Amino acid sequence: MNVEQQVPRNALIWMILSLFALILPHIERVPLWVIAVYVVAAVWRIQVFRGLWAYPRRWLKLVLILAASGGVFFSFGSVLGLEPTVALLLTAFALKMIELSSRKDAYVLIFLGYFVCITEFLFSQDILIVGYSLFTVLLLTTALVALHQPGQQRFNRGSMKLAGTMLLQAFPLMLVLFFLFPRIGPLWTVPIKSHTAKTGMSDLLKPGDVSKLSQSAEVAFRVQFDGEIPAFSDLYWRGLVMSRLEEGAWRSLRYWDVPAAERRMPELDAVGEPLSYAVIMEPTQQNWLFSLRYSQPASDGLLMLADYRLYSPIQIEHETQYRVQSWPQTPLDPELSAWRRETELALPAGDNPRTRELARSLRAASVSDADFVDRVLGYFTQQGFVYTLEPPLLGDDDPMDDFLFDSLRGFCEHYAYAFVMMMREAGVPARIVAGYMGGEINPVNRTVIVHQFDAHAWAEVWLAEQGWVRVDPTAAVAPDRIEWGLEQAVEGEGTFLSASPLSPLRYRDIDWVNALRLRYDALTYRWQAWVTGFNQEQQFDLLSRWLGEVSPQRFVTVLLLTWAAVLVPVAAVLLLRRRRHQLSPADKHYLAFCERMARMGVVREPWESPADFAQRAMRKLPRYRQEIEAITEAYQDLTYRPAPAPSSSGETLASLRRSVRKLQFVR
Repeated sequence: MNVEQQVPRNALIWMILSLFALILPHIERVPLWVIAVYVVAAVWRIQVFRGLWAYPRRWLKLVLILAASGGVFFSFGSVLGLEPTVALLLTAFALKMIELSSRKDAYVLIFLGYFVCITEFLFSQDILIVGYSLFTVLLLTTALVALHQPGQQRFNRGSMKLAGTMLLQAFPLMLVLFFLFPRIGPLWTVPIKSHTAKTGMSDLLKPGDVSKLSQSAEVAFRVQFDGEIPAFSDLYWRGLVMSRLEEGAWRSLRYWDVPAAERRMPELDAVGEPLSYAVIMEPTQQNWLFSLRYSQPASDGLLMLADYRLYSPIQIEHETQYRVQSWPQTPLDPELSAWRRETELALPAGDNPRTRELARSLRAASVSDADFVDRVLGYFTQQGFVYTLEPPLLGDDDPMDDFLFDSLRGFCEHYAYAFVMMMREAGVPARIVAGYMGGEINPVNRTVIVHQFDAHAWAEVWLAEQGWVRVDPTAAVAPDRIEWGLEQAVEGEGTFLSASPLSPLRYRDIDWVNALRLRYDALTYRWQAWVTGFNQEQQFDLLSRWLGEVSPQRFVTVLLLTWAAVLVPVAAVLLLRRRRHQLSPADKHYLAFCERMARMGVVREPWESPADFAQRAMRKLPRYRQEIEAITEAYQDLTYRPAPAPSSSGETLASLRRSVRKLQFVR
């Protein structure tokens, strides 16, 4: 193979470093055998470079490809989907490293590496991930630079300096493209399905589901109000309305469960001043969104269903930003249709007989539906019920009987389940609402951070002349949960985030840790609002503020001018740098020698070679013959003879420098 087509040692090292930098963000989502493939690929290629191993034969390549494809299939159950596709791509990158033999292979590997780097954004667009991805791009670009330095066999960090300069030069152009280039939708869309379960509220609710969710410190969504933030106890974020009880689990009504006449939300007269706010929600792979009571979406593409839940026709597969207006005091459904009443009273026959009997006895002692609600809440308060994140398992046949009469220990879904069941048994329409309650106010930017541990379930009952009224049975057992949050409510049992010992939320009493966490969260919100959430609508508003009227002529003019403002200075710097001849250290020392000779009366002519000039100088200055001969010989060794070993070259350069300096001090 031609020497110029070989991969320099310096470039090979940078490519191996890029190999492991690319796999690092995916470690949690790929099987362990993929990581083993990366280690084997790096070791194999190093051994090939050392001449100890051979490149894999064609039959072995085929075996490795089939083994990798089979491994992905057995690990994920399919080769279709987001995680298996990324795992295949990562494995292909590692296997390509093994057969890397020429610069052509290196180009393919590096460009594939850029593509692999982008795949991390399919899972997260967090600012730390962006920073790490820029570092990975720097490594890949360094490998590309080193590939064009065939003489650099030793590991050279100077290649990274040049790559970093190139990326910095491209940064202004990136900003121009980000803010000004039209955000045109794709010509086609491919739904991205993830095999990784997303932490979030499910559309099925059984005893124990929310308590498991409340062990997570992940952020569910962030909210920024236009005005004052409501009180903590008023922050009930509705997500799901569960009206069906089937096989011990509550679920929301599906589209085909609702008659056509009941699918539209009734027209209501809004009461009070609206609350305006923006929500940035983390991906859930679901369709429901979260908002306060009686909301109207201010963003396009969102729906409000007949049971007053906010709905997206498209699954939330990435960070989603939307604006909402809410009127929490507005009565919901002052008149209840016959179908809705029947639906919100339905119960399976025969199960939980003791719970039903309790409901009937409390109902018999009540004078109205509202009085019955108070009596059931009083029962929870008086019977010694315990609010806990570690509720005991309940039986499959009669779970509410076990809860109300035996264990007396439960989380919010236990109390909401029992309460709604008792309401329905007594003839009061009721349903479960699932979502989040409360949130942490970030004093840095006045946003409300809603975590997964804020997940909550409560009830809505329908009362004459009032419509749907929120009733939270948890408040009767653990009022601290409603006033202060989950951490204070379970402080005595020490179960808050017990499965996440390293979560910064567990160390909020340490001032500097908490301050750092809140500042980073504020930075994350700003990043989500202005970078990952920068859409076509925001771009149009920004251009309208800059240009006034956004006409095609103005837009093209501004786009060309900004490109010119960015590219012309960079081009000028590159051209000026290109004109300046970069002297080697040997050239600099030899020119210093020539200047000394000129001061001593011997001027080197432009056409004279170093040897001819040395002969003439020694004839005119015979007393300096030894110094002139040593300098000329060292300079010729460094400049015209085949490249010596690095150590020998360094010694020769040092000798040249000493000889020139010695000559300069001669009088």
